Amino acid sequence: MSAPSMKERKACWNARDIYWKCLDENMEDTSKCDKLRCSFENLCPQQWVKYFNKRRDFLQYKAQMESGQFLPSEKTEKS
Repeated sequence: MSAPSMKERKACWNARDIYWKCLDENMEDTSKCDKLRCSFENLCPQQWVKYFNKRRDFLQYKAQMESGQFLPSEKTEKS
């Protein structure tokens, strides 16, 4: 796989940002953002999609921790 060009990288990042904004606006209801998800996945290399998805999950977890909204699961509390 060759490295994406600057134009391809910008298209990928733009598609990611639009998809994430849709998720934020629709309270994580992925069914409303399916077309944007497909665009994101088609414009970005598969490894990038996996990385960006994990990064989003981490950033949401971090924000919950910092705001005090994180509630551990029962399994975590018993461990």
